Amino acid sequence: MNPGITELCDKLTVGNINDSNFVVNSAKENGTTLAIIGPENPLAEGVANALWDVDVKVVGPKKDLAQLETSKAFTRNLLKEYKIPGGPKYQTFDSKDGVSAFLSELGENFVVKYDGLAGGKGVMVAGDHLHSHDEALAYCQELIEKNGEFVIEEKFVGEEFSLMSFCDGENLKHMPAVQDHKRIFVGDKGPNTGGMGTYSDADHSLPFLSDDNIAQACEINIQTAKAVKDKFGEGYKGILYGGFMATANGVKLIEYNARFGDPEAMNVLSVLDSDFIDICHAIADGTLNKTEVNFLNKATVCKYAVPEGYPNSP
Repeated sequence: MNPGITELCDKLTVGNINDSNFVVNSAKENGTTLAIIGPENPLAEGVANALWDVDVKVVGPKKDLAQLETSKAFTRNLLKEYKIPGGPKYQTFDSKDGVSAFLSELGENFVVKYDGLAGGKGVMVAGDHLHSHDEALAYCQELIEKNGEFVIEEKFVGEEFSLMSFCDGENLKHMPAVQDHKRIFVGDKGPNTGGMGTYSDADHSLPFLSDDNIAQACEINIQTAKAVKDKFGEGYKGILYGGFMATANGVKLIEYNARFGDPEAMNVLSVLDSDFIDICHAIADGTLNKTEVNFLNKATVCKYAVPEGYPNSP
């Protein structure tokens, strides 16, 4: 619950948003016709499926398609299967068998990712969080003890950025690029968080990006949406959030989120110059190609204040 907006609500219902039965019953009680799913956990639990089953339109992918966010291995395998550019050299693991050999192959340029939802805190990067193969093996053991599968992949070097797209299952409309700063403390010296601050530029690009970089990121989103539709036989309806890195060898995909970024949503929606609800209906109805999606030419900055001790023990 967001206590900051309670006074703006006609009716406030408190419950478990990850519980499909609770959400469906609330939708029925309130005559809800359109649901916009913000967090990732309800998507992982199939809340979108349950709402569509009772004829509530949803902005947010069904459970299988939400694997773009909920499973790092699924996304890497999808890119490989459909020959979508931007993927790293990688392997998936559920034990330490083969881990040392693959780390040796990658040398000092590796990333270890928990294969599941971790609130943006399940990724450990060589040189930043892990300073030896022994430390990497210890982290892998932690994940195994949590019954977690994990991905080890090549570390990209460059500038990170986010590019989100509205997607109606067939058509995509892209939003301005945003750069997210995840590390806590000045100088990026602390651990990763869900996001400490973001900015976007007035030209909808970023100072370090070329037009070709933006085009590459848009194309990866387009190809990914086509791939999941081909794989599951139905389209991805919702927000497709690509986390990218601009490298010397082109744009690379770091990860996907299956919903608006937090805080990136505040950057892009604050400069949206079209009706948001019209866009949401178009996503659900598959009519995004007929819907105007425009953004003001303004820069934005979002900065978070967080509790002492965040993210590990707020």
